[in-house]
Amino acid sequence: MANETVRIDGDSLVLPGGARVQFVRTLRLPEKGTHALPPGLGNFPLRRVEDYADTVPPEWRERGGVMLPVYLREAMWLSFLGTSEPAALQVGVGKVCAVSGKPWSSRLSRTPQNYLVLPRQPWLDGINSGKGKVRQFVAVPLGLGATVEGQVTGEETWGGLQLQSFPLTDEARERWREEQRRAAQRTPAPGGTFGGGVALAAAAGPPPAPAAAPRGRPGAPRPRAAAAMGLGAGGAMRQEVYRDDRPASDWAIEPAGRVFVHLVTPPDWRRITGEAPPPSPVDRAAYTRAGLPWFDYYDADAEDLAPTDTLEGVRPVGEWLGDDHEPWEEPSPGQVKPLKDAPQPGKAVTDGEW
Repeated sequence: MANETVRIDGDSLVLPGGARVQFVRTLRLPEKGTHALPPGLGNFPLRRVEDYADTVPPEWRERGGVMLPVYLREAMWLSFLGTSEPAALQVGVGKVCAVSGKPWSSRLSRTPQNYLVLPRQPWLDGINSGKGKVRQFVAVPLGLGATVEGQVTGEETWGGLQLQSFPLTDEARERWREEQRRAAQRTPAPGGTFGGGVALAAAAGPPPAPAAAPRGRPGAPRPRAAAAMGLGAGGAMRQEVYRDDRPASDWAIEPAGRVFVHLVTPPDWRRITGEAPPPSPVDRAAYTRAGLPWFDYYDADAEDLAPTDTLEGVRPVGEWLGDDHEPWEEPSPGQVKPLKDAPQPGKAVTDGEW
């Protein structure tokens, strides 16, 4: 099944209705305690699966989508900055909803809510696991039972990430656009774009990963099994997942686009794409000792979505992979910065059966 509306634009995925998603490298948090938001350290590169049909595993070709390279136990967050119009976005981790803990669905639900509301939700760092908290997305191999998928369903079949977007209905979109026009007439538009704090995070931290080497598949190696990767739960941080305050009838009934995001180990990334993977993650203690910023975000006008029992009960990956021996230094209060209170389209991403 081809999906002509999901595209890669640089290092972003653009879904129908204007939803824009970037996959951001970050510092892995300790699994004990509750922490500030970690910084962005550059975006993961994205590649279309269909462009490497002769080197990816057959099941990846069937699922279509995109892939990105990630190290064992590396952390990531999803950025939605740049989303142009309101959208409802479902996020799955191994086809388990990262918001509700329920099985993947092609329908939006309010009881419990199984989606994020963009652009009100500027980012998502992990699964919705506690009041005002999430547990960080951390890459782990399938087969150990450490993934969110394995703990919730008892099986590890899918791995990766799944995204699905629902736009406003035509009537609700026109109503929203009219509200925007009236607001623009009343108040001059401020300079810059929403989410400058994240840009600061990326700029203040270590430089982004260097551009990948030119694509090449010397000798066109035959496809073989790749190490299957999924997402487990890491340390907790202060982050709210916002409740939808729109009428349910404002959203389209059917999803406008979806995409499967495969997680690839660095050795498999090199073998499949012929490109060098990004350098290994930054040492978090060195980052903190350098006085670089962490972040806190709070939206006084939004209501936090309560977690479900399913996701509250997910245990951190350290119980399978052992203690986290990477050094940790708590950032000083002055390092925690408070936030808040048109490119050409790329090639379409092919969807598949999943």
